[in-house]
Amino acid sequence: MRYIDEYKAKLCSADEAVKIIKSGDLVDYGTFANEVVELDKALAKRKGELENVYIRSAARVYGPPMVVLADPQKESFIFNSGHFTLIDRRVHDYGLCYYIPILFRECPSYVNYTRCDVAMIAVSPMDEHGYFNFGLSNTFTRAVLNIAKKVIVEVNPKLPRVPGGNNECVHISEVDMIVEADWNVPPIPEIPITGVDQKIASLVMNELEDGACIQLGIGGMPNALGKLIAQSDLKDLGAHTEMLCDAYLDMWEAGKLTGKRKNIDRGKMVFTFALGSKRLYEFLDNNPAVASYSVDYTNYPHIIAQNDKVVSINGAMEVDLFGQVAAESSGTRQVSGTGGQVDFVEGAYLSRGGKAFLCLPSTYTDKNGVIHSRIKPTLSPGTMVTTPRAMVMYLVTEYGIANMKCKSTWERAEALVELAHPDFREELIREAAKMNIWTRTNKKPTMEQMAG
Repeated sequence: MRYIDEYKAKLCSADEAVKIIKSGDLVDYGTFANEVVELDKALAKRKGELENVYIRSAARVYGPPMVVLADPQKESFIFNSGHFTLIDRRVHDYGLCYYIPILFRECPSYVNYTRCDVAMIAVSPMDEHGYFNFGLSNTFTRAVLNIAKKVIVEVNPKLPRVPGGNNECVHISEVDMIVEADWNVPPIPEIPITGVDQKIASLVMNELEDGACIQLGIGGMPNALGKLIAQSDLKDLGAHTEMLCDAYLDMWEAGKLTGKRKNIDRGKMVFTFALGSKRLYEFLDNNPAVASYSVDYTNYPHIIAQNDKVVSINGAMEVDLFGQVAAESSGTRQVSGTGGQVDFVEGAYLSRGGKAFLCLPSTYTDKNGVIHSRIKPTLSPGTMVTTPRAMVMYLVTEYGIANMKCKSTWERAEALVELAHPDFREELIREAAKMNIWTRTNKKPTMEQMAG
């Protein structure tokens, strides 16, 4: 291999590599499954030597960052994340992680407003041409490396090498230091499918057509939908998504996901990051059926819309009677992130024959066993709006589907009341009247609707 001498010259230990980090530096840790592990451990050892090192990341999957555990007083390190997993959320609950509000599609352009002193990313091993592959997470890695003053790669042979559409790799000539690692890529536990998930999935299933191009979020409902599609008579579906999950593998193995009718990237499963089972990761390794792109391609609405019949299916936590959708926070507590929901809601709407569904159970049960409606007169105090009401297309609960486009406030309120659990409909009507979004011509829920 012609690049082996350069590789050996740049190879060093993790402890040696992090010595280049100085107080006040901005350090990028990578995103999702290409976040660094050994370099994180090494940097944590420098607690007390450094001050105000700003660490930027997104969607931690490898456990709590060692720099956070080593420095709970935040004297040396300040950890920040552009999207919360359960790990980020728990660290945030202790005041040790801060959220970075983003539109996912815009992330590569954020380099115009930020800096990066040291970029540290996990990659698959170098190929014979001197390229390291970003593996399971393309996102905006290439853009970060373009502005980084120093680049350190953490090479892990257990990361799959994923074929790309664009921006999926970095050449050794652009790398300053190389660290070798051998940690396991953690599979994402399968989220149980509930009866409500099944009901919502079956409602959305009725809206799908042959040749539809599917984008799925994460959760029990998308998993349920993937299984229903695998058992259906649908054919020639496509995939253009931000996240590739096991639901796509179910559809692929059942022969439903061919991509033959896509207008762009025909025959390819297009995504910007993947999270799922070990089986999914093995499927992606050197598989020409998939194409990893940077997020400004996968999530840009006018690119999404180049495919016909784009169907976007994402989750929500809370909706108010005006149609505002909250999918990332519960009050002021950050739970996940904006992610690409807004991107695909807009992209699907712009697609010829496209549909964008935002799905949620009608209720939730708190830790004291009390049932609450997820459809509320107004969003809970402090809750962040993820998708503005003017952008929302279809809302779905286990009680039905409602299209919000071109509806006045009173029409929206009526449609949302009918999506709510029967036990909360009368209260919602009273509140709607107080807010002047109910008229004498509004229908009250029928007895049949009240019975569910």
